[in-house]
Amino acid sequence: MTRDLGDAAVTTVPGSQPDLATLAALQERFRTGIGEVAPDVPVPWCGRWRVRHLVVHLARIHHWAAGQARRRQETPLGRGPFVLDDLYAAQAAELHETLAALDPDAPAWTLDDSGVVRFWHRRQVHETLVHLWDLRTAGDLPLEVAPALWADTVDEVVRVMHPRQVRLGRSTASPVRVGLAATDAGRTWTVHARDDAPAAPVAEVAGPAASLALLLWGRTTLDDPHLAATGDRAALQAALGGPLTP
Repeated sequence: MTRDLGDAAVTTVPGSQPDLATLAALQERFRTGIGEVAPDVPVPWCGRWRVRHLVVHLARIHHWAAGQARRRQETPLGRGPFVLDDLYAAQAAELHETLAALDPDAPAWTLDDSGVVRFWHRRQVHETLVHLWDLRTAGDLPLEVAPALWADTVDEVVRVMHPRQVRLGRSTASPVRVGLAATDAGRTWTVHARDDAPAAPVAEVAGPAASLALLLWGRTTLDDPHLAATGDRAALQAALGGPLTP
């Protein structure tokens, strides 16, 4: 399926892994968005950041991820100041060209136990998507993305990012299980919990995949009118209230 992203389109197949064409489309929309939102506009869901901090952050992440895919320590970009659109364009191109040149199944440094370049295809798609939402929402601009892509953002948090946060001691696993249901993507998940947690979920959050993804990434709350919470709300708050992502 395809959804308009302004100057670029993102095409996904439900249940598939995001590909480099998806990454390129998101990167291009982010790049063009830099000229549409003033650099001093606040990004309130990112602490004290303003748009310029967001752009530099994503550029640095792309540069770092390119090094991880090559299994090389990246050369620091320095402290700036930077020309924002030039900086982002250069690092987006570096990442995309690096991933395109490498066999997806080649060894790489990754944040999970997969250990292959393909990990970074998916990871950077979702890093870019979330920060594209940050940029466009800060500028009060619309963003249309396929529910299937947002659903994969949810899947990555549930299966990769949150378990890693627990392993690193940055978050704790819930003593009970809670469920997530993407009503526009036909997908469900159970949030990572302790091994001894009862099998049956005690609560569920249902809503559009985008709203679920933004909930997990700390961009919205259970009070979001697009989300419907049922069951033990305290358990939901406890399971979803910690740092599920870095």
